[in-house]
Amino acid sequence: MNTFKSNVSNSNDKKRPLKSYLCETLQLLFLPLTFAYLELVFHLYMKMNLKYAAIYLLFGLSIGCLCSFVTSLFKKTINKYLTYLFCLFGCLIYCIEMECKMILQTYYQLLSSAETAANNNLLDYKNAILTGITGHLLGLLLFLLPFILLLVLSHTIFTYQPKRFVLCSSLLGLAVLLHLGALGVLSLSWSGDAEFLPKNLYASDKNVEDQVESLGVFTMLRLDIKHSLFGVNENVNVDEDFNSISDLLNAPNTVGSSPSPTAKASPSPSSNTEKSTPEPTKAVDTSPNVMDIDFSSLASKESNDSVKWLDRYFDSVEPTKKNEYTGMFKGYNVIFLSAEGFSGYMIDKKLTPTLYKLTHEAFVFHNFYTPLHFTSTSGGEFQNLVGLYPKNGNPISMTYTGKNKTWLPFTLANQLDKLGYNSQGYHCNVNMYGRELSHPNLGYDWHQSGSGVTMEKNSNGKALWPQSDEYLFKQTVDEYINKDDPFNVYYMTISGHLPYSFDGDQMAAKNKDKVKDLPYSDKTKAYIAANLELENGLTYLINALKKAGKLENTVICMTADHIPYSDVDILEELSGKSFHGDQLENLNEKNVNFDVYKNSLILWSGSMKDTVTIEKPCSQIDILPTLSNLLGLEYDSRLLMGTDILSDSSPFIHFSSNCWLTDKGLYNRFDGTFTLNDDVEMSAEEQEKYVTAMKKIASYKLKASELILTTDYYNTIPALKK
Repeated sequence: MNTFKSNVSNSNDKKRPLKSYLCETLQLLFLPLTFAYLELVFHLYMKMNLKYAAIYLLFGLSIGCLCSFVTSLFKKTINKYLTYLFCLFGCLIYCIEMECKMILQTYYQLLSSAETAANNNLLDYKNAILTGITGHLLGLLLFLLPFILLLVLSHTIFTYQPKRFVLCSSLLGLAVLLHLGALGVLSLSWSGDAEFLPKNLYASDKNVEDQVESLGVFTMLRLDIKHSLFGVNENVNVDEDFNSISDLLNAPNTVGSSPSPTAKASPSPSSNTEKSTPEPTKAVDTSPNVMDIDFSSLASKESNDSVKWLDRYFDSVEPTKKNEYTGMFKGYNVIFLSAEGFSGYMIDKKLTPTLYKLTHEAFVFHNFYTPLHFTSTSGGEFQNLVGLYPKNGNPISMTYTGKNKTWLPFTLANQLDKLGYNSQGYHCNVNMYGRELSHPNLGYDWHQSGSGVTMEKNSNGKALWPQSDEYLFKQTVDEYINKDDPFNVYYMTISGHLPYSFDGDQMAAKNKDKVKDLPYSDKTKAYIAANLELENGLTYLINALKKAGKLENTVICMTADHIPYSDVDILEELSGKSFHGDQLENLNEKNVNFDVYKNSLILWSGSMKDTVTIEKPCSQIDILPTLSNLLGLEYDSRLLMGTDILSDSSPFIHFSSNCWLTDKGLYNRFDGTFTLNDDVEMSAEEQEKYVTAMKKIASYKLKASELILTTDYYNTIPALKK
């Protein structure tokens, strides 16, 4: 208060020159203008939509005014260093968020991401980080420009003298008014899907990318702190009319084969299943794959709104039916692989004969997708192993299940363990994403570096990066292959991890001579060379199974955790297609050719003599119910988000941006368009009803996936209790 009195008394001094007032005004406006500048430049540099500029600029000005208020309260020296601190902190935040998005395909959240960042080994990304820095020097310069300017002005114009009480109060009042103005603008009637409207994003702890685009970087960070400390309203409507979906789905069931989809106009593949195997002569059981669960009765007795919503939702879900493939692999051993950064575009008959064999024999999937979801690897693993959609935000779904011991009865390990299987899981790296808790919770006896897996080292005793998949398979196969009990083995591979170069990737360097004559760039050659360790490892596994006499009664399933998302140019070169990689660089799916997510799914057994070709669109989320049906396991198909690919269920593929693909066509949520397949006919009215229904289904699947975890829902069902 003494400072304010001093300022008031100073106001009676002789009239100050105009230049002094201008300098003082510029100093007061510097931080508000800095934060507005950073938001605008960030959106421009990251190629985001500017339609919401009024929202994030108002929020930016408000944050800046609040900071300017704080830097006006104290003595000159304190005010000066606080200004430096706020400005530098702000500039660095935008630099860090840019690099995180470019390298990891996600923004960093202060509180909810902190534990994951602390537990993960950032040295795994050191080369990618260096590449990201050198590749975006212009962006870094633009975001650091305000601090550079501040250093200049501090020596020429700014005085940092404490300000008058009235002026300080005005700054605080202006910050409040600007904040209220931003809230008013975001509450306007914006067009688009309800979940992604600014006012709904403001109340959500999901869809971080959309929060940044609509609300701004600092508002996303502020909301993360708020939601981490105080939680978020689940916002469930227990009186939801789930039956309305069936009324809307009245479009003709006409599907057929056509080219692959893009977000602009090209239609999707068909959902037909062609079989070269002979038709069965015996009657096929086509009863629904369900368990004895009365969801309606459960809902009537439930007091928790979220659990009641789930009961009512699953009561409305149409189950998938058993089919001619039900129990085809009953009693078989299982080897499941999530292949790090893998894309089927690299498979070559001569260079990768084992991968070629496994993807062109047994079950062959022509339209399988591995959409990129939150946290890439962990999100991909979650879909592969759990059959639910990962939350599009923190906490990371897989990590959450481990920390909270969420009961997941339908994972392969938890299902097969009850039948006497020996379930083992392996990863040749240090602990990341909390796998030491999550994977035992999935039912696996889990082994990683430091707990049963040895990392290969060079002559200097330093662990190689990345590790060799073949090395992992060789050191672990004897732990299960010759035992009497049937085995269920999971491998999270590592050789295909970014970055892809011969000097920063020791697996690529190891196999450099094998790819030197390929007609590709060095980066693409390095990508293929690194994945040759997966090829070699699979070859070793096949030979080991054959030697042990277990090739005929083992099913091998493999898919990617995600595509090499930071290096789409590799996929463009391998496929000869344009995927608009510049758009995908920061996961902008507005104009992406969704064929970038097309991939290979291996579902192979030595017992299969004929090939089954599947044209039906499918994705990672469908693997668990498909395997459960093939293994003849008792499961409830209503309680998983995917469906058995080999059943007559309708396909549904969900992308991270909330675009989706079915056997009817492709929905682009950014412009609200639905592109029909070439041989699908629907009237405009039928299309509108179909899209409305599928949008509801998409939202229900995502909400159900999240609520299953937060309520430990499976543990509320008597038939499923742990």
